[in-house]
Amino acid sequence: MTVQIALVFIVFAVTVYLFVSERLRVDVTAILVMVLLPWLGLLKPADAFSGLGSNAVVALIAVMILGHGVDRSGAINRIVNPIVSAAGSSERKLVFFVTLTVGFISAFMQNVAAAALFLPAILRISRSKGMSASRFLMPVGFAAILGGNLTMVGSTPLIMLNDLLRQGGHGGFSLFAVSPVGVVLVLAGALYFLFFSNLVLPPVKDKPKHSLNIQQMLIERWRLPTTIYQCRIPAASPLVGKTRENCELWTKYRIYLLALADGDDILYAPWRHTPFAAGQRLVLLGEQRDLARFVSDFGLMYKKDPLPFEHLETGGRAGFAEMVLPVGSPLEGKTIREISFRKIYGVEPIMLFSGEKEQRGDFSDEVLQAGNAIIVHGRLRQVRSMADNNNFILISPIEGSDELDDPKPVTALLCLLAAILLAISGVPFALGLLTGALAMILLRVLPMDEAYRAIEWKTVFLIAGLIPLGVAMNQTGASQYLASLMLALLQGTAMPVAATLVVFGIFATLLGLFISNVAATVMLVPLAMVMGSSLGIDPRGLSLLVVLCASNTFMLPTNQVTAMIMSPGGYSSADFMKAGMAVTVIYIVAAVAFVYLFHL
Repeated sequence: MTVQIALVFIVFAVTVYLFVSERLRVDVTAILVMVLLPWLGLLKPADAFSGLGSNAVVALIAVMILGHGVDRSGAINRIVNPIVSAAGSSERKLVFFVTLTVGFISAFMQNVAAAALFLPAILRISRSKGMSASRFLMPVGFAAILGGNLTMVGSTPLIMLNDLLRQGGHGGFSLFAVSPVGVVLVLAGALYFLFFSNLVLPPVKDKPKHSLNIQQMLIERWRLPTTIYQCRIPAASPLVGKTRENCELWTKYRIYLLALADGDDILYAPWRHTPFAAGQRLVLLGEQRDLARFVSDFGLMYKKDPLPFEHLETGGRAGFAEMVLPVGSPLEGKTIREISFRKIYGVEPIMLFSGEKEQRGDFSDEVLQAGNAIIVHGRLRQVRSMADNNNFILISPIEGSDELDDPKPVTALLCLLAAILLAISGVPFALGLLTGALAMILLRVLPMDEAYRAIEWKTVFLIAGLIPLGVAMNQTGASQYLASLMLALLQGTAMPVAATLVVFGIFATLLGLFISNVAATVMLVPLAMVMGSSLGIDPRGLSLLVVLCASNTFMLPTNQVTAMIMSPGGYSSADFMKAGMAVTVIYIVAAVAFVYLFHL
């Protein structure tokens, strides 16, 4: 072992430790790797930064923009409505059709984007049909992951694979090279939940009532207050000079401050340090008894003229919304107070749901974790903008006048189709997909600023930072050294080719489950290329197998998709283990059989 090889292993071990321990954000860890490799003399600076301009990163950016454009255009509603009509009142048929649809749409966008795209629609369907969301969300989440294997741009590891293969001197795969196994996995997943959902999904805890609109559903489900008072602060009121915290707005009176107006200036969800002044008008939300006590204690005056707050009382302009903090959000590990929630977003936090724990009122110092659900009240335009910056996912559909003025669903779908056709025609993936994304911007499906917001820069730098680690493993001989050690073990056992593939599939599954599918891909593809040649197995085929199995993450909510659906579905880790174990086995068998039959 040379010094360079030892250094590469040290860098890799530190990277895995940081991923598992979460001492640093994953994107910060990836950037650290990208910077550290040239400082240690393991790569030239140009090679260390090559990930930023790689086809994988460009393709990923384009897929994010395309997926967001389709989402914002409202095209999903046009897809979902016929499915609901075809399924009728049968829960099993509805789950089957929706699962197939999500799986196939996931072929051309990131898994988490496909799941997030359908999440509001699935919740709306479950409510309108009187069915529990827990019967839908896990099948949909699993389908999004399985559908990522339908094309070479369906998941991040597959997007990375061709770049890694070319760095190793091998040819890449065509767009639909993985479609046979992807189709089998999506169909298997849909049939699995069609026939075994009653055995593997959690029992129905409650059934939503029919014919409730979104606001009514949220109010009933979370037992939210509905009485809004409009008041004026007289000069003699003891409230003058105080803030919401000084006057114990929640701790003593258990009411929320939705907005205040000072002259013509309106401030929605005022910051906690905003002082009250004489002449200001307030909009207060809470139970009538508590509101009356607050008004009496501070000598407030009722204001019958509803302007300028009339839209705070109508579902079309403002109301409640339910948001989920996704995995990888920059707000993970921070508190409402630290991020100045009201000041930044202009909405009032009403309730925090974390696992089985419900918190109302002042949860300013509660640390936010992935999967937390937050109920807010505010202008629906502000709510929508929260979901546009990748910090939150909106899971309660927005009804009313704040939808896009000209959504252009047909144009959005045509741009996506054009990008796919370009990729099929032989144009490089990155070029074809970015052309489709640019067409969405030029045709005004979404503005450029919103396209920038659609890009998950955390994921972009995660990939760009880890790609050089794979390059370093190849250039320093670290992958060859590790392959020789593993080869000695495997040759001693005289395992048949199929058994060797199973071993690699299980190893990739475990790594993907615990250290992320991206990190597992970077580690195992260089190793697979070297060992494939030594074992007499096509290096491209073995590399494809480990990349496929790196996304086999169903038994624990460690994947972005499974973590996202955990809270809205009311699932526990045991629920994922119960439903995911069989899917994991089916996945490995299908992936091994596919590679064995088609790529060896």
